[in-house]
Amino acid sequence: MGTPKDTEKYERMLARVSHRGPDDTGVQVVGSTWLGHQRLSIMDVSGGHQPMSDARQTAWIVGNGEIYNHERISKGFPEGTVRTKSDTEAALHAVMWDGQVAVASLNGMFAVAMGREDGSGLVARDPFGVKPLYWIPPRDIADGAGDTVPYTNPDPNATVLFASELRAFDADDRPFVESFPPGCLWSPASGLVRFAESVPVEVRPARRAIRPGWDEADLSQVREAVIAAVRRRMMSDVGVGVFLSGGLDSALVAAIAAQEARARGEQLPTFAVGTEDSGDLIAARKVAAHIGSDHHEIIVSADDINEALDHAVEVIEHYDPALVRSAVPNLILAREAAKKVKVVLTGEGADELFAGYSYTHGPEYADPDTLQAELVRSLEQLHHLNLQRCDRTTMYFGLEAREPFLDSGLVRTALALPPEWKLRTDGRPEKAILREAFEGWLPEDLLWRGKEQFGDGSGAGTVLAELADTKAAAARESGEIRSVPEQPENSWALRSEEEFLYYEIWQRHFAGIRPDQVLGAFATA
Repeated sequence: MGTPKDTEKYERMLARVSHRGPDDTGVQVVGSTWLGHQRLSIMDVSGGHQPMSDARQTAWIVGNGEIYNHERISKGFPEGTVRTKSDTEAALHAVMWDGQVAVASLNGMFAVAMGREDGSGLVARDPFGVKPLYWIPPRDIADGAGDTVPYTNPDPNATVLFASELRAFDADDRPFVESFPPGCLWSPASGLVRFAESVPVEVRPARRAIRPGWDEADLSQVREAVIAAVRRRMMSDVGVGVFLSGGLDSALVAAIAAQEARARGEQLPTFAVGTEDSGDLIAARKVAAHIGSDHHEIIVSADDINEALDHAVEVIEHYDPALVRSAVPNLILAREAAKKVKVVLTGEGADELFAGYSYTHGPEYADPDTLQAELVRSLEQLHHLNLQRCDRTTMYFGLEAREPFLDSGLVRTALALPPEWKLRTDGRPEKAILREAFEGWLPEDLLWRGKEQFGDGSGAGTVLAELADTKAAAARESGEIRSVPEQPENSWALRSEEEFLYYEIWQRHFAGIRPDQVLGAFATA
């Protein structure tokens, strides 16, 4: 197996993602594996340096994210096996004791890489792909063109590269970079193996309603699942806050988190962003007053938005207009929140679970089976869309975002509900069952407030639309960008000058990387 071939390259790759973990840097060679880690210290701040090993230093691991059931896992080992309170060490010993199957027992958001002295090891990504992971898989020995043909005849001496962000890879390697699939693990011996589905198979098909509406037992089940999900994500040895947009999803997360914080004798920090007197700022202010949080408002101007827009494409590593626009307020919010906390909870995933988007209430989704299939599809694609935007905008400032609505238990509970209950029939608003489950937790006008896209409610949407149109026109007139092509190579068809402006920015920063291999084969509607 030999030793790692190009340690200078690996050091360069690690340096390019130093923003993801500004607290500590660690490197370890074990057998034929090179492990590098940039640490954001959240669990076991003093004792959780990575890479970390077993007591005999025969196996080493690095991890990104959080494993929420690590304490239960650690209790299953003989006393003294686990030497720290780090969730990553629990994952190491789980794999050492039970083999690859142990990855399926990890409840959380994670990308982990493990190496052993004998050359074995594995790399794995959580089922939803909350935490990013990219790789250059092994290619066929006879494949002179470099197209990826994994595992048919892999070169036993080939180097397989992994990284958390696209920017990590050297220019020569970029054409071969792919998104590592969520819910999968890879090892030299087994190749790529799926260990879990993002949406469990038992709740993928729709369940038909045996009665027209829900009862208190159903509401209680939803409420308890959401509370448990938020409680799990409060696990931290450092400060935890909430991104509070003023919309239903983040307001519910904040209300539950504030209750949990009070039980610990603490006050929950909340953070909101918007233009002066924007709807989101006003609503967030009311929620914060109601739940008694330590509230922080970031008021932005057109100049602030303009500056962030120039940077958003590079940070989120994507050029879809909806993502870029929503990234702008996220970036500004994350920059300020990172000055006070290291962890924030967000509302991502609720719309996919409870049919919160307006398009899901069109006639084409009136059939329960069709609606359920769309909810499952949208959940499975989040890692290329909202989760990518959420991860990059926060981790760029060394801030970890956690999404309670993507908790495995909550996903099962929400998707087990009959899809008919999620439709806007009889005059009820979207996500009515979720709203009703939390009657009394928020002021009535906020609990039943209609949905606004983040970026619209913050007041940034209008400013962004005007800025993007102006920038696109100016860039075209100056020759900085060309006329919009119908179909750029290896991309979906671009739909506007705004999108082409972002595409050109993306190409300047990530030239050589194939969008269809790392961004999914689609764009948002």
